Amino acid sequence: MGSFTLDDLTKAVSGSAAAIRTITRLEPAGGPNDKIFPPTYVKERNAETKYAMETRRVDGREVRTVLLDSVASQANRFEEALAEGWRRSELPLPVVQVDFAKEAGLEDLEQITTLHAPHRIADALLRDSLLDGVPFRQTQVGKDITDAKPTYATAMFKYCPTALVFGVWDSTGPKGGLGSKFQRCLVSEIVGIDVTAGVKTASRLDPAGIQTKAGPVFKHKDPNQDWTVDPKEAETKGGKPVEFSRTTGGDGKKGSPSAINHGNIPPSIESESGGVTMSHAVQTTVLTLAGLRRLRFQTSCAGERIPNESRDAAETAARTALAALALTAIVYQRENDFDLRSRSILVAMGPLVFEVVGRDGGEPARFSLTKDDAAKLLTDAEAKARQHGLGWDAKPITLVPAPKLAGLIRKSREVAATSEGEPVDS
Repeated sequence: MGSFTLDDLTKAVSGSAAAIRTITRLEPAGGPNDKIFPPTYVKERNAETKYAMETRRVDGREVRTVLLDSVASQANRFEEALAEGWRRSELPLPVVQVDFAKEAGLEDLEQITTLHAPHRIADALLRDSLLDGVPFRQTQVGKDITDAKPTYATAMFKYCPTALVFGVWDSTGPKGGLGSKFQRCLVSEIVGIDVTAGVKTASRLDPAGIQTKAGPVFKHKDPNQDWTVDPKEAETKGGKPVEFSRTTGGDGKKGSPSAINHGNIPPSIESESGGVTMSHAVQTTVLTLAGLRRLRFQTSCAGERIPNESRDAAETAARTALAALALTAIVYQRENDFDLRSRSILVAMGPLVFEVVGRDGGEPARFSLTKDDAAKLLTDAEAKARQHGLGWDAKPITLVPAPKLAGLIRKSREVAATSEGEPVDS
């Protein structure tokens, strides 16, 4: 099993293969019998848990499985890994970013790039930002992105190639729901196999011995004081003191000391999101080369028509650069390990192996790829595409938030600071 070379990848992309995949067996970091906590979702009527549980066929038998990391979440992890490589100048990626560094009170956001925004270059954060004082979608870059489509993909390749790898729907641009759609070419998910749902317990002893009957607790008329037990100091409504409650951070019992995080919590057992045990987990990642081959590049990044006699070579080079970008994302994400969330840390039980799936079946060819080799593969693939006028500019295009966007974020933070924001399901 050798390392993936640019020649290997070009051959696969040009038509000898249908897909490239990796299948990784994972186990809990605490050992195969340790409990893992999947992501929670709104519970459906007949569901027993808040987890995405389903029966799948695995190795010829039906087994109970649970989703540990979704396709969308995996894509975000891949892009986060690419962003780290770009920030360290290891990867030659084009990036559009919104810079908050000079926005009073929002400096902590620093720069939000197309590798961080959930809808990539079609995200509302970019739409509501300015380039040289002009709304992004009204600039030439924005107009080029609006006109991009799978049969005319150069602009998307030039400014946001990750959108061609992970997919994007330009539903918030000038064309609304008729905006261009690019399918996902790289799909990955992590699933737990042979799953048994468990329970979790909760309890707390208050060291100060505050009792539930010590209430009611009222909302203080002075916002800086938060709460009070004196009705004379309370905010009133209809002539009556308002009992204190929080949307988040308390147990929801209005007027109770527990609403301000004081008092005992009686021992309880909860089975809707009590974690799972499993035999193992599997990460399945597939790059569709057929999907990449549907992308067409009629013009160079400079806007010049690509001559018919060199069109096939140019398109193959561009698609190969996208495939190299996808493989690099997989390798870089692997270096970040599998710390999915609290109490959901997995470890790989073998090395990363890429399998090239032939168009006519048969035994797949297997390749390895180290982090350094992946970075070189991407650099070489980009250089090859550049020879055909399809290179990337690693210097970011920097936008600034429009005043209305900055104002909305500040107002949202003010609302959150008063604990009146929307509850967040962890």
